Amino acid sequence: MIMKNSQGNLRFCLFVLYLFLRFCHLTGMTSVPDPTLLRRKARASLSNASCRFEPERMTVDDGWEQDAPLEVIPTEIRQEIARSIISYNRSPDLPFDRSINPYRGCEHGCIYCFARPSHAYLGLSPGLDFETRLIARPNAPDVLRQELSAKRYRVAPIAIGTNTDPYQPCERDLGITRRCLEVLREFNHPVAIVTKGAMIERDIDILAPMAAQGLVRVGVSVTTLDADLSRRMEPRAPLPTRRLATMRKLTDAGIPVRIMTSPIVPGLTDHEVEALLAAGAEAGADAASWIMLRLPREVSELWQEWLAAHEPARAAKVMARLREMHGGRDYDPRWGHRMRGEGEYAEMIARRFRAACKRLGLKEKSPTLRCDAFGVPPQAGDQLPLF
Repeated sequence: MIMKNSQGNLRFCLFVLYLFLRFCHLTGMTSVPDPTLLRRKARASLSNASCRFEPERMTVDDGWEQDAPLEVIPTEIRQEIARSIISYNRSPDLPFDRSINPYRGCEHGCIYCFARPSHAYLGLSPGLDFETRLIARPNAPDVLRQELSAKRYRVAPIAIGTNTDPYQPCERDLGITRRCLEVLREFNHPVAIVTKGAMIERDIDILAPMAAQGLVRVGVSVTTLDADLSRRMEPRAPLPTRRLATMRKLTDAGIPVRIMTSPIVPGLTDHEVEALLAAGAEAGADAASWIMLRLPREVSELWQEWLAAHEPARAAKVMARLREMHGGRDYDPRWGHRMRGEGEYAEMIARRFRAACKRLGLKEKSPTLRCDAFGVPPQAGDQLPLF
């Protein structure tokens, strides 16, 4: 009797194993998931290769990980004393010529982020290091005040969040972005903010009065309305519905908001263009913009690793579309080309975007911010107010 039960249990286990392997085959999963991937919970990158400036690449598996506990990779925040904070650019692709970034690296961990290669300049990996080893610049507000007070400074809108999100989770405790906004408010300086973070709602008390003077606009990035896809691509960013709720709170406070349907991923999110714009318009956005998925330097390898693990059935189609728009390459960095690519597919997306914006009443170009209100506030010890 015991022997029969044992044989029955064995047959049942083998049958379950067969069903599992059959499921893996049908869904494109060719092998059982690597258990070490459990260590990457809430992280998008699947690797942490050495940065491109290192003479040798780091080994992927040296045997030391076999006894490591299966736990979430912690976030490490280091501090950097900034000597300057305003970065200038001359790119014809950008609507601004200066920006500030309170943080290096971004805990939101968007796998497609074009800023990942910038972590290599710190000697860190654009992979998991970019999401887990962050750099905060606590003296940024003081340096910003000094630079805006310089006699040679000429006012023009400053962009915040162009490289990494100014409202990523660590901002809750550090508050560097808020203190930078306080400085900009003192100077009546125009500012454009780009974020996925719902924490921007905390700063409505600063932004709303500035917006009333024509000094602020905000861009909120919503890549997809699919909560599951968003959680896998952007593991620590607010869900799409939460970002749309943030847009509504901002617009209700009189702060102009642009919905950024960026990046558009061919073969994965491109079918959502119209739905994203409609959701943004419903949330109060008055303008919209789009950028095609960009894969500069290390981002290409990281993105393709992610595709193979999360969307194996669509990986070939996604990469074929991207290469079609970039002359057979994963990415073409030429100005005037890198943001949207070229060819029939890129033009089709542009036509759909323009048509949807026209139907929904969304402007494709945000209104110009005021610069004439700028002024250096009186400093302690100044004699001018006496006259």
